Amino acid sequence: MNPYKDFKAVVKAGLESMTKAGNLAEGLDLARVAVEPPRDPAHGDLATNAALVLAKAAGIKPRDLGEALAEELRGHDEIEAAEVAGPGFINLRLRDSYWHNCLGAILRAGPAYGDSDIGQDVEVNVEYVSANPTGPLTVGHARGAVVGDAVAAILAKAGYSVTREFYINDAGSQVDTLAGSAYLRYREALGEEIGEIPSGFYPGEYLKAVGQALAARDGSKWLDRAEEDWMPEVRRFAIDALMDLVREDLAGLGIVQDVFTSERALVEAGGVDAVLETLVARGLIYTGTLEPPKGKTPEDWEPRPQTLFRATNFGDDVDRPIRKSDGTWTYFAGDMAYHLDKFRRGARIMINVWGADHSGYVKRMKAAVEALTERQARLEVMICQLVKLTRHGEPVKMSKRAGTFVTLREVIDEVGKDVVRFIMLTRKNDASLDFDLTKVMEQSRDNPVFYVQYAHARARSVLRHAAEGFPAISQAPDSLADGPLHRLTDSGELALIRLLAQWPRLVESAAETYEPHRIAFYLYDIAAAFHGLWTKGKDEARLRFLVEDDPELTAARLALIQGTAQIVASGLGVFGVQPVEEMR
Repeated sequence: MNPYKDFKAVVKAGLESMTKAGNLAEGLDLARVAVEPPRDPAHGDLATNAALVLAKAAGIKPRDLGEALAEELRGHDEIEAAEVAGPGFINLRLRDSYWHNCLGAILRAGPAYGDSDIGQDVEVNVEYVSANPTGPLTVGHARGAVVGDAVAAILAKAGYSVTREFYINDAGSQVDTLAGSAYLRYREALGEEIGEIPSGFYPGEYLKAVGQALAARDGSKWLDRAEEDWMPEVRRFAIDALMDLVREDLAGLGIVQDVFTSERALVEAGGVDAVLETLVARGLIYTGTLEPPKGKTPEDWEPRPQTLFRATNFGDDVDRPIRKSDGTWTYFAGDMAYHLDKFRRGARIMINVWGADHSGYVKRMKAAVEALTERQARLEVMICQLVKLTRHGEPVKMSKRAGTFVTLREVIDEVGKDVVRFIMLTRKNDASLDFDLTKVMEQSRDNPVFYVQYAHARARSVLRHAAEGFPAISQAPDSLADGPLHRLTDSGELALIRLLAQWPRLVESAAETYEPHRIAFYLYDIAAAFHGLWTKGKDEARLRFLVEDDPELTAARLALIQGTAQIVASGLGVFGVQPVEEMR
């Protein structure tokens, strides 16, 4: 059951009944009619904008239409009250029996509760992390990794066909620098004194293992060879070794991607040539010169003819070069080839999770996807802002192993993957995030990951105690769903059921907006409501979860506890976080 969808259908049925009775014009467009939570929960359980969006076309004042529709809705068995508010909103209050039925539906559906078909199996490619294969993953990479993985999970739950992808940027100058750095460590492994790592090379100690592995495999084979001889093989060896390290780091975060695509392999297979052919055929390529970049004076600028893509035809600020004056492809050309490849593999929605330094690249990439796919696919870009890593409020020092940054592995080893994943999703991706290694381990309601996990652990603890004290009460979900749920009459109990019943709507809204952080707030609200019930039970014996002389009421409350644990586990599952059975 989804109360918002259920009563949207009820509202539309009421409008159709009014039309048949001659009280409403025929042919009204009901597409904008919505049923949502009211702004103030005190006003009711649901609110509809039907009167507001239909009044003009119907030729009726919004409040008058609202009053007429409210009267129609008052005849529904599950609507206790329908009141018109403000300019014409209709607030609905549902009977307790509806919410009891909702809890039963939640229990019967199990983990599938909240699954949706709004995605209609449309193919979505979510590309995230895609770090240069030149070192271990950083804390900054972790945020993009977690956001991308959570977006992929929520889209899958909403009915999309999702591919999780990593794009290996292995065709640029950075991998030549990597090869040179690895070659230094190779010479070092063979006993040569290399001294201080030269400026411009990667200084991290993680490359020592790469040099040692190459020396163990090839001995002194490359020592006296020219750079053009050793470069291709050392580069390939180093990239493979670093990608193994990246996969290990991702696995430590609980992330396993479906596809790893090599930029170098794509270019060598003619991917950029395919882009050029496609755009030439559509009249979107020409030879021209660009205006000087902002900040350049005419004396600094030498205009050169380049092969340009008509990006301005698709909303970009300027046309973009795909081939330089020296005949080499631009980085943008390689990215165009990659997105064309994704489209040809079936992706109709492409979601790229990028770091803050890529903000200026969004318009041109969206223009490219529109042009290459003839608007049959669309690109959505999620920019992840920086993560500020602190301890007791003080910046964390750089990693000795990496040389210039704190590695993801170090943070996972200190606080655990579940903490990293949850905290990374407590803010919208385009807002900066403070990650204090001390605060995220505190056991207080100010620490959201602890507070939510504690709610699940507390629920499981109550169920374990109930199994001992009330062995006659079956805890099978179907048995609890068929139990005396009508005994749940406390306002806090009904408020918690209403929260649980929001899960399907939340799944769909988070999927449509690519905002998994909404789930973090939702889980916190559930935890607060559940902990609040626990506290009330401590203060008033009849409100305890386990009532010794009333097994019927106990069975009803166990159903609510089971439903709560189920929804919390489902939300944590989308986050890739393991719900705990007990706090230690």
